[in-house]
Amino acid sequence: MSELRDRIKEIIDTEQVVVFMKGTPQFIACGNSARALEALRAEGAPIAAVDILPDPRIREELSALSGWPTVPQVFVGGELVGGADITEELHESGDLRRTLDEKLGEGWGAAAQERVIELVGGDPFRVVS
Repeated sequence: MSELRDRIKEIIDTEQVVVFMKGTPQFIACGNSARALEALRAEGAPIAAVDILPDPRIREELSALSGWPTVPQVFVGGELVGGADITEELHESGDLRRTLDEKLGEGWGAAAQERVIELVGGDPFRVVS
């Protein structure tokens, strides 16, 4: 595996909920990324966001790792949930809440926050907000 893919995998494995998206929660650069983010926000999920736009290799390595070709990609408890459509549908049906409960366990909402993780040079990853 490449170093970048290793870093992406580490983020997926260590964050409760991670969204690989175009832009950041503060500066969303894609309507689908906004839709996925809104569904997660509506559930009060703790969100770690990774902007894939600074380097095209991020998207390439992410898709190679996940087997999912499009962005956004939402992971809960280390497992791919899907993109915007699936995340929205799960929210509307109540299944997103059940997935969060199942994957994160009791009390996951107590730590709900939004953070941006920036993939940077040689650093494993850096939290920027």
